Amino acid sequence: MSVYLDHAATTPMVDVAVSAMTTQLVHLGNPSSLHTPGRASRKAIEQARESLALEIGCAPSEIIFTASGTEANNTALKGLYWKGKSTGRNVVVISSIEHHAILDPAEWLSDHEGAEVISIGVTKDGVLDISQLTQLLTHRGDEIAVISVMHSNNETGVLQSISEVVALASLHSIPVHCDGVQSFKKVPLSFSELGLTALSLSAHKIGGPLGVGILVLKRGYEIPALLHGGGQEREIRSGTLNAPAIVGFAAAASSQYPSTKIQPLRDELIAGILKVVPDAYINGGGDRLPGIVNATFPGTESDTLLLLLDAQGIAASTGSACSAGVQRPSHVLLAMGHTDKSARSSLRFSLGATSTREEIDTVISVLPGVIERARAANLR
Repeated sequence: MSVYLDHAATTPMVDVAVSAMTTQLVHLGNPSSLHTPGRASRKAIEQARESLALEIGCAPSEIIFTASGTEANNTALKGLYWKGKSTGRNVVVISSIEHHAILDPAEWLSDHEGAEVISIGVTKDGVLDISQLTQLLTHRGDEIAVISVMHSNNETGVLQSISEVVALASLHSIPVHCDGVQSFKKVPLSFSELGLTALSLSAHKIGGPLGVGILVLKRGYEIPALLHGGGQEREIRSGTLNAPAIVGFAAAASSQYPSTKIQPLRDELIAGILKVVPDAYINGGGDRLPGIVNATFPGTESDTLLLLLDAQGIAASTGSACSAGVQRPSHVLLAMGHTDKSARSSLRFSLGATSTREEIDTVISVLPGVIERARAANLR
């Protein structure tokens, strides 16, 4: 039996998205062209934009289509920084547990654009330290160009208090960007209700196609572009729009994500892990996404665990970055107080719409043997 528990990396396309995308693929027409085929393609895109706006809680005109969540994050962080820098604000504030699609552009801004990047820590449960952010805003609020905090963490599933961040930032007229890639459709997420300036989303995390994302940017709020050319998408993201992928994204977003089915399976997986591996522990506390479990198995190496599980037909994730072939401990777990050793002994299991109780039972049944072999290998 093949078990796929890496849905936070990517998840299978839902049938309605496959159907919508397949239908659109055979229609000819550049959506920027004025002839009949071009106008037909543009109409399909604008209908998808309106449908997505309803799901996101924003105006259609606030949606800017991109090729990925990573592109949306880069466009937002760099654009908002450049806008703030033009008024004398030079500080970029992020959380210590952001995805590398935020960490790396923040580092780039520091190295190449003179930004001062300040990272706000988290508690041992993985929750943003609001008191640290409050203190920073009190002393340096008028220097901050942008704050970027993710809605939920991709490794632990822990939800962040974005409304509180926005409320604090508004006192100093600071725009807030949020990476909502993991949260969209899985937990309540409304752009307008959160009061955000910018929000990043991605299709392939919710059963849509790869290669399409969204930057939601507040109406009337313009930022410098990363891509220049045809002037599409409010002249912020030039390039011919990918009509089939956009239509597929809208179809996936319109379908119901089965959070009420997934969360009980997640809880069964947690209970099973703690039963068969008594010294294991679960990372992250408070409110979490319905489908992510991050567990530490003392005495093991995560890459060994990953390979042993893969040999059993089980796909999971280490949740850590790999650079130039060198495995590194998760920066998220380190920020939560882990040592290098314990961070390297952790795995992420992420469930999705296709996950079943049989898959959970399979994982629990093979886990004791996998842990035993991993610990034996670690002693050599």
